[in-house]
Amino acid sequence: MTHSCIFCRIVHGEAPAAIVYADGAITAFRDINPQAPIHILIVPNEHVPAVDALEADDAEWVGRLLIVAREIARAEGVAADGYRLVINNGAQAGQSVAHLHLHLLGGRRLRWPPG
Repeated sequence: MTHSCIFCRIVHGEAPAAIVYADGAITAFRDINPQAPIHILIVPNEHVPAVDALEADDAEWVGRLLIVAREIARAEGVAADGYRLVINNGAQAGQSVAHLHLHLLGGRRLRWPPG
């Protein structure tokens, strides 16, 4: 089966990616256009277009996204110094792929506001 969403294609092994974590519900891979030395995208395996599409019964796996992010940050060696987690919702907020995803950024001092 071919999926049109690039993140769905990555999750299903139909597109290449540097996978750093995968289980039955969540997949994480390195961003191809990193904004920091560590830039990992963490996505639900099920296609969810954006935060705005979430339902109340999604709370458990949404919480797991944060736990997985913490574990990846530890494994990547950025937990002690700090890291940023970002979720964009919609094009005006910078969401470029219509599949909910969490950015994990670290490995250098991150400015606020970003840019």
